[in-house]
Parts: sequence; structure tokens; C-alpha cells
Amino acid sequence: MAKRDYYEVLGVSKGADENEIKKAYRKLAKKYHPDANPGDKEAEEKFKEVGEAYEILSDAQKRAAYDQYGHAAFEQGGMGGGGGFSGGFGMDMGDIFESFFGGSGGFGDIFGGGGRRRNGPVNGSDIQVGLTITFEEAVFGCSKEISLNVTDTCDQCHGTGAKPGTRAETCSRCRGTGQETVVRQTPLGSMRTVTTCSACGGSGKIIKEKCSKCGGQGRVRVAKKIKVDIPKGINHGQSIRKSGLGEAGVNGGRAGDLYIEIRVMPHKRFVRNGNDILLDVNIDMIQAALGANITIPTLEGDEVYCVKAGTQPESKVILRNKGVWNVRNNKERGNMILTFKVSIPTKLTEKQKELLRSFSNPDAEPQKEEHRGLFGKKKK
Repeated sequence: MAKRDYYEVLGVSKGADENEIKKAYRKLAKKYHPDANPGDKEAEEKFKEVGEAYEILSDAQKRAAYDQYGHAAFEQGGMGGGGGFSGGFGMDMGDIFESFFGGSGGFGDIFGGGGRRRNGPVNGSDIQVGLTITFEEAVFGCSKEISLNVTDTCDQCHGTGAKPGTRAETCSRCRGTGQETVVRQTPLGSMRTVTTCSACGGSGKIIKEKCSKCGGQGRVRVAKKIKVDIPKGINHGQSIRKSGLGEAGVNGGRAGDLYIEIRVMPHKRFVRNGNDILLDVNIDMIQAALGANITIPTLEGDEVYCVKAGTQPESKVILRNKGVWNVRNNKERGNMILTFKVSIPTKLTEKQKELLRSFSNPDAEPQKEEHRGLFGKKKK
């Protein structure tokens, strides 16, 4: 099969500079590296192809020969020196990547897993659930029970994965490290990488007799019921954290946490603003003008409130310490803020209208209709 153009392989133009070529190579080498694609033959071939293209285009002399003669420059008798691309530099892939990325962690570390130990403790994942409560339950606090399915440590093997009475053995291939060194022959020469142990899957242990309940996983899926104490004053959207009630950890790692997000149903009359309670109070214009004793709802029940004479529409009154408790300090409490909505009648009798006119002009005499004869009425 004819070889692809090296510039096409790296996805760069023929006028690309050294930095562009290096950047393209780093991206593709990471994408197709065998450690990132275990068992993928196509990815392995692409990795080799990318390496071959980079060796030629990163060298000024070889690139010039390639630009002039193409692949023929590196065939028999060409610059490759004996049978095509051979990696004659004696270059090591670890050296190449170390020069690109810096550090001394080794080639496997670059791809996030080759050089990592996988048999150490791994903490369990956190879980988040939603819980809907009423407005009153949020204000005064309550206790709730929630049900959830969660991964828990197997109670039969206590997380070892081994059948009760037996135990896991240290992997003989990786000697318990969970890693093995693999040497591959590539166009750039021998490449030594550290990868996950193929015998134990990175756990560092071999379980010959697996637990019948968890199948050697050390964890099982269980249904749980958990009691949750809701503190008074909690608000919509806030969360309660229950430490250690999330997914179970692996290899001795701690369990994750459970986060319960609170959703508060709206109230038919009250509106919450922080720790304050807002309430619209409807009164008529007579009550607003003369004052009156009215009944208003509060969080603790109905109370009698005295409306002051001359209360104006949209005026506000603050009732201290009648709001919601501070969820972090139950000695602090918000206020209740009343907004008076004065209703104006739309239909009035003639007598009511006359009374209102006299109210607007108290010195005016009530108008009396004069008695006229027939001729007078017609004249009028």
C-alpha cells in the first residue's frame, strides 16, 4: 500500500514551521498511543505512521530531501540507509516526550494511567438526590426518610472480593504493584512503557475463589433508607451533606458523601425573601382612612393587627422577628413585611357619591333641586 503524504499524516501544510509540526505530532501521538488504545491495531498503526512522519519532517535535512524526492528519498540507497524508515537515530520515545513535556515522570505518565498505580485506595463517588418539602417544613424544620440505591461494601466478604475463609493473593506478574513494563519495537526503536498489569487488571491481587455475593468486586448495589433531619430555616436550593453515605470506596478508600438538595414548595400567601416573609394585606379605603383592627396570618397563626388611620396604598409595615429563622443560627430570625393594598370601589350609589363629595369639600352645602312649574322645567 502506498504511503500517505507525511504532511497529510500530521495534518499540517507544507509551509508549516517546526513548532506547528511538533504541536501536531504531540497531539496525534497522544491520541493514538497504545496505552490509550489497548488492543486497537488500527490505532497502533496510526501511531507508527505519525512517528515516521515526525522523524522526517522534524529534521531539516530529511525534510528537504522529502520535499524534493518524496518517499523515494528514504527507500533503498536513500537517506534512510537500508530499507526504508528505520529509526536510525537510536532515539527513545520516552526521551522525545520528556523533551516536549518536561519532568521526569516517564513516558507512561504523559498519558494519564501508564505510570499510575491502580491498586491504591480509591474514594467512592458522591451522590446527589432531591427532596421536596412544604413551606412550613422549611420554616420550622422536620425529619424525612429518603430511599436510594447505592453501591455499598459487600457485607459477606467485607470488601475483599474473596470467598469467606479465603483471601486474595499478591499478583505474581506485577508483584502487587498493579503495573507491568512492556517493551515494544517501533519505527523509532525500542519503546519501554509502564502499563496496567494484564494479569490482575491493576489491582495487584489475584482472587482465586471469588465471593458469591459480589462476584469478586468487593461492592454490591443495595437499597437504603436514610433519615434526614431538616434544620429550620433551610431555603430552596440549599443542600444537606451526609458524610460517608455515598458510594463505597475501593481498596480501603473512604465512601463518598450524600448531598440532599432541598426543594421548597411555594406558599399560597407568603413569599420568602432571604429570612424575611413578605405579605400583601388587602384593606378597603374606609379602613385605610379611619383605621381598623384586622386579622392577618403569620407563621405562628392568625393575629389581630391595628391598621393606623390614614394608611396609604402600598405603604409597608415591618413586624420584627416574625420571619424565618437563620438556618446557621436559630437565635436569629427575619421579619415579616406587610404591604397594604387599598381597594377602591368601582360602583357607588348616588348617596355614597354625595358623601364622598361632601368629604372632599366639607364647607359646601348639599345641592337641592328647585321646584319649578311646567313652564320653568321646559325653559331649563
